[in-house]
Amino acid sequence: MNIKIKGVAVLVSALILTGVLAGCGTESEVTGSDEKKDAPYHLKVGYSPSLCQAALFVAYENGYFKEEGLDAELIQIDAAHASDVIAANQVDVLQGLAAKMIQPIENGLPVKVTAGIHTGCIRLLVPENSPIQSLKDLKGKKIGVPGLADSGTIIAKRALYLDGVGVTDKNLEVEFSVFSRNDLPQALQKGAVDAISLTDPVGAIAAQEYGLRTLVDTAQTPPFDQEYCCVSMVTNKLAKEHPDVAEKATRAILKGAAWVQAHPQEAAKLELDKKYVAGNLELNTALLKSYHFIPSVQGGYNAIKDCTEQLAKIGLIAPDTDARKFTDAAFLFFKGLEDTPQTAQIEGSSGAGAGANDVPVKKMGYMSGSLSDENRDSSAKAENIPDCCAQET
Repeated sequence: MNIKIKGVAVLVSALILTGVLAGCGTESEVTGSDEKKDAPYHLKVGYSPSLCQAALFVAYENGYFKEEGLDAELIQIDAAHASDVIAANQVDVLQGLAAKMIQPIENGLPVKVTAGIHTGCIRLLVPENSPIQSLKDLKGKKIGVPGLADSGTIIAKRALYLDGVGVTDKNLEVEFSVFSRNDLPQALQKGAVDAISLTDPVGAIAAQEYGLRTLVDTAQTPPFDQEYCCVSMVTNKLAKEHPDVAEKATRAILKGAAWVQAHPQEAAKLELDKKYVAGNLELNTALLKSYHFIPSVQGGYNAIKDCTEQLAKIGLIAPDTDARKFTDAAFLFFKGLEDTPQTAQIEGSSGAGAGANDVPVKKMGYMSGSLSDENRDSSAKAENIPDCCAQET
């Protein structure tokens, strides 16, 4: 009898001990899960070593991603293979050239454009002593480009089209010849081509070193000077699964752009000091000053819509593309995101050598404006983004 009682007591004690230990383990696991849940979202920010991506670098170095509760990681990507990186979900957000992104988006690239970042950064150049004085003079000539789908090629085609020069397959009045980006100035100097189209800083450096004359500078030549050249983008996956993170990331980039506009020299120094880009402080500062880093959500929408209309007319995308419907599907508005910071209290990091600054940001021409109810209602919403796969040709 006593043996049975002792046996039961031992068994009960064992069960109690097991329950206590199990309970401790469960509490520990729950605590660990809560800590993981409360941790900042790890945001993968794709970038290429380009001067005009200053807003991304500033947002990271000045802590604007961190202010939004994001644990940002900068991931360098090859701009020529950005579509592959996006399709493989290797990045969450990035910056790209508006005109260059339209065709990949039409082909299924799973990204949403969220804002316009700045103007400028592409040049069409000829030798100083060239008889070519206008775009019309390029009829029957060769234009050197880094690739047939390169942003420089697209801008050249758009500019020629606006000036009445044929650039469609049925009426092609110029020839585009592909060279490596760094070989284009020499090709022009040797007469292999009559003009070249390049992005900065390569274009600006070539103009200085080879004494080239500018036919088109998207930072200064109408109508491109009033159109956002580069836009911020988020992946469909991020927008669908974490729309709050997508909004916060966009806001951080807008803050970065506003800071660049107010502090171009400091931004140029930051890029050089952190070895994000090459060049020299004087030239890079001058280039950043020439671009309008006046971010705008509505301006980004307008840029995509206007580019889409022109690309359809010149045959780079389906000619029957409805620009408004295309842009509504390609663009993502956030209800809580201000269109353009009016007076943003920007915190400068110690690395940037600045303290708190009141940065007034003025709106630019047609590009900016309050978000209309019409655009808000017709634009893609995060919760309604369909799953899709990217196939870039």
